[in-house]
Amino acid sequence: MAARRRAETMEENRGKLIAAGRKAFASEGFAAASMDELTASVGLTRGALYHNFGDKQGLLAAVVAEVDGEMAARARAASADAGDDWERLLAEGEAYIAMALDPEVRRIVLLDGPAFLGDPSHWPSQNACLEATKQVVEKLIADAVMKSVDIEAAARLLCGAALNAALWVAASDDPQSVLPKAVGAFRLMAEGFLSREG
Repeated sequence: MAARRRAETMEENRGKLIAAGRKAFASEGFAAASMDELTASVGLTRGALYHNFGDKQGLLAAVVAEVDGEMAARARAASADAGDDWERLLAEGEAYIAMALDPEVRRIVLLDGPAFLGDPSHWPSQNACLEATKQVVEKLIADAVMKSVDIEAAARLLCGAALNAALWVAASDDPQSVLPKAVGAFRLMAEGFLSREG
């Protein structure tokens, strides 16, 4: 019983720290966020942060995973009304790119994430997106919607194009004007995979 309560307390503390980190990283940025202020804001100590995440960068990785996972869910939801698998695939990519306008996504996932955690293609959340895209690509090839092409190569290019377009929008001085350019180029590039006129 005590072990279960201890595990529940650790999980609660982990959740509090992720929420506090998310708030601090979104408003102040990773580099400027104070670990002492962040932990104190939820009634915990720096020791709790170290115990749960190893360090501040470990907390950022957990926050990025949470936000990036939510981005994938939002992209899927945005594609729900698309007419077929191909249009859903494009709608998800376009929705992912458009999320670069969201201040929290922009700061945490697209600016600070790569700067402090390295190449996003190595993040577990991005690998989950890749696996889902591979399944869709495999089905589209089997249905002769897409040309016969290496499934992993196509999925990596589609995911990478959406991510890099979002990174471009996020880093731009004028994201609103860059967004339609990024989305248009993404769609045009993706259409090169079609085996017939879309």
